[in-house]
Amino acid sequence: MESLQYPIGRFVALPDYTPAQLRTYIDDIRYLPQLVEIAVQQLDEYQLQTPYRPDGWTVAQVVHHLADSHMNGYTRMKLALTEDKPVIKPYEEQLWAELPDVKFTPVNMSITLLYALHRRWVSLMEHLTPEDWERTFIHPANGTQHNLKTHAANYSWHGKHHLEHILRLKERMDW
Repeated sequence: MESLQYPIGRFVALPDYTPAQLRTYIDDIRYLPQLVEIAVQQLDEYQLQTPYRPDGWTVAQVVHHLADSHMNGYTRMKLALTEDKPVIKPYEEQLWAELPDVKFTPVNMSITLLYALHRRWVSLMEHLTPEDWERTFIHPANGTQHNLKTHAANYSWHGKHHLEHILRLKERMDW
C-alpha cells in the first residue's frame, strides 16, 4: 500500500540546496501543468472518477488537489517574501477534495488554473535572490520554520508525486 500511496517515496528535506537543484525544482514546477494535461487528456469520465488506490482520491480529485495545493504553496511563498516569518494557514485538503467545485468542475479548468498559476510562480522564483530563498514561514501545526528552498523542493516533489499516482493507475488499468 505504501508504494501506491507514495509511488516516488516520501518527501525528505535536505539540509540545503544548490542553485542547480533549485533550477531543477523550478523546471519541475514549470512543466507540471503540461505533464498533468497529457496524463489525463484521453481519459473518459469513468476513468477520471477512478481512485488511484483503494481509499484514495479519484484522478479528478488529484488534479483539482494539485491546483488547490499549489495555490496555497504560491501564496505561502509570497507571504514569506513580504512578511517576517509569517505563520501560514493550513487547510483541510481531504475536505477540500469533497467540495462542490471539485465534484462539479471539469478537470480542464484546474489544468488551466495550473498553467496560469505555475507561470506566475516560476516567474517569481526565477527572480529570487539568494537572500530571498532563505526567507521562511512557520507552519502552525508543529511550529517549524520552512525556508523557500525547501518549499520549492517540496512542491517539486508534490507535483511529481501526484502525477505518478495518475500514471501508475493508467499503467495498472492498461488505459
